[in-house]
Amino acid sequence: MTRKSALITGVGRTVGLGAGIARRLAVDGWDLALSYWHPYDQRVNGTTNPAAEVQELIPELEALGSRVIALPGDLEDSKTPGELVAAARMELGTLSGLVLSHAEGVDSGLLTTSVKSFDRHFAVNVRASWQLINAFALQCNDLGGAIVALTSDHTVNNLPYGASKGALDRIVLAAARELGDRRVSSNALNPGPVDTGWMTEEVRRDLTGRQPTGRLGTPADVAGVVAFLLSQDGRWVNGQLIKADGGFSA
Repeated sequence: MTRKSALITGVGRTVGLGAGIARRLAVDGWDLALSYWHPYDQRVNGTTNPAAEVQELIPELEALGSRVIALPGDLEDSKTPGELVAAARMELGTLSGLVLSHAEGVDSGLLTTSVKSFDRHFAVNVRASWQLINAFALQCNDLGGAIVALTSDHTVNNLPYGASKGALDRIVLAAARELGDRRVSSNALNPGPVDTGWMTEEVRRDLTGRQPTGRLGTPADVAGVVAFLLSQDGRWVNGQLIKADGGFSA
């Protein structure tokens, strides 16, 4: 039986959404290409040794039966997206899954955002995502594939991140129509607030109090939805902006 293979972006931390999705896909029998960029995790997440985190994750996934390759790449560089897809395909064969879980995310508002920050957010969150989708679709075979992009509706005091995620949504939903003849499904997934290490205790208490479930989402919660959308059973879901957030947005 031919194994499925997927490229997951933004897998730089063991507690992140990308890592959670990788774990679930490994259980489901996928081979995985993991992209990451250490300087971002150091600059934004304060990760002291990001290289160790990626190296810790790989044997965990391999123990679940996956073939795993790690691909560093700065998605602010316009050459990187095509190189990532090409490298993943060379090692794992034709890709049938693309998960966009990377993001540039630095809080700033309408009056405090710099042009440099604005441009970087759009380069990483929008331009690179479009290029990854483009390269992925072009390499798909007759069986097609599935795209899932993680999005957000956090915009207040978060101008460049929120605006770039809004642009990402439109690209992903357009892909559902434009790539339909290639048998490629494309959906955007908004998981709501998930504690991947960025929350303070005050933020955690506030968000938990606003959750009808009485708890915050976890990477495993998000991964289950992504795994379904990538599966053959989930392919009929197409062109949707899905809120799988435990009722946070209800």
